[in-house]
Amino acid sequence: MNETILIKNAALVTMDENDSIVEGDLVIRSNRIASVGEAADSADVVIDASDCAVLPGFVQTHVHLCQTLFRGAADDLALIDWLKNRVWPMEAAHTAASARASARLAIAEMIKGGTTCALTMETVNHTAEAFRVVEETGFRATIGKCMMDKGEGVPKALHEETENSIRESLALLEEWHGRASGRIRYCFAPRFAISCTRDLLTEVAQLARERGVMVHTHASENRTEIEMVERETGQHNVAYLNSVGITGPHVVLAHCIHLDDDELEILASTSTNVAHCPSSNLKLGSGIAPIKEMLERGISVSIGADGSPCNNRLDMFTEMRTAALLQKVQHGADVLPAQRTLRLATCDGARAIGLEQEIGSLEVGKRADVIIVNLNCLHSSPRPTDIVSAIVYSAQASDVQTVIIDGRMVMRDRELLTMNERLVIEEANREASLLRERAGV
Repeated sequence: MNETILIKNAALVTMDENDSIVEGDLVIRSNRIASVGEAADSADVVIDASDCAVLPGFVQTHVHLCQTLFRGAADDLALIDWLKNRVWPMEAAHTAASARASARLAIAEMIKGGTTCALTMETVNHTAEAFRVVEETGFRATIGKCMMDKGEGVPKALHEETENSIRESLALLEEWHGRASGRIRYCFAPRFAISCTRDLLTEVAQLARERGVMVHTHASENRTEIEMVERETGQHNVAYLNSVGITGPHVVLAHCIHLDDDELEILASTSTNVAHCPSSNLKLGSGIAPIKEMLERGISVSIGADGSPCNNRLDMFTEMRTAALLQKVQHGADVLPAQRTLRLATCDGARAIGLEQEIGSLEVGKRADVIIVNLNCLHSSPRPTDIVSAIVYSAQASDVQTVIIDGRMVMRDRELLTMNERLVIEEANREASLLRERAGV
């Protein structure tokens, strides 16, 4: 059983429906939040959170654990060249050992930056390694094996037969979905429309509904991608996905930058979720997603860093700040204010992956995914009068002091407790060098 944890003298940024900020104590018992704001005297572990903000852990709704070893190896390229010339060859060169090292590096970085949960798309092979690393590190994740049964320029190791792709996905679902008291979940992850046959997408849509699991894919990230989909299907990207059943409240579409009015209406009417990846969209030259318009239409939007070769950080502080600034430069300084941006990174992310009853806010009975952020730093001084503004615009990943996932401390005072940081870096360096040799990049 997890220890009872008392966080004292805290500014509790609850992210509840009223955006309440409460001064007081937070008590965690077993893996749940037992009290919010009420004074408490004792616990197995007592943490003084003076000069800190305590908030729900960040929920990233689009990442690729398997790509973390590719950091710095695919820079300054547009999406299709980035995929064909660098990322796909490196994904094809993965071994179980390199996939494991990549997942460890990603999760270590995310935990140290306050991310406690992620929706991640892996590559075609070795997805079980990502599940094993998530299980052993105490992270929370919904993971999918990438599905690719067609496409030009796809390496042989990534090109699947449709039925094999479905069969392997179902085997992973059976083995891993719901493991670790629900901390680990499975999702179907067809890569994007130009990598998947209509038959595969249609079957995924049906199976996801039958099995009650999510679908996680890319859509409308790049104009060339959109043109390819239109040539093949005669439809715009989101319209095509909708026609094969890949929309709905259980679906997360990453990016959604270039959409027409009909596609925006599809997203709104079907309650489909959008994962906004601002830094990746800028670095790949893909464009700026119409987040203001999406939110005005009631479309569910959350945030992800995407992968290390197109960002190159997995840092939600950077993503929050960038998301807000991009909308302001287009639409005005009052657009996407700090409080709304923080909701994208916490409770809205939890809602997008169907966990809003479990995580995403500090409320009694919810699972204890909690982070403590130091606001007594040079870059966040003088003492902020608006704590949320300080978190979104001033704070940095290195300000995260303590991270608790499912009631278990996985980092305290900047020290990882479920991984050896030095060994994670050494393993990543070794496996990245070997992988690049195999891939020839």
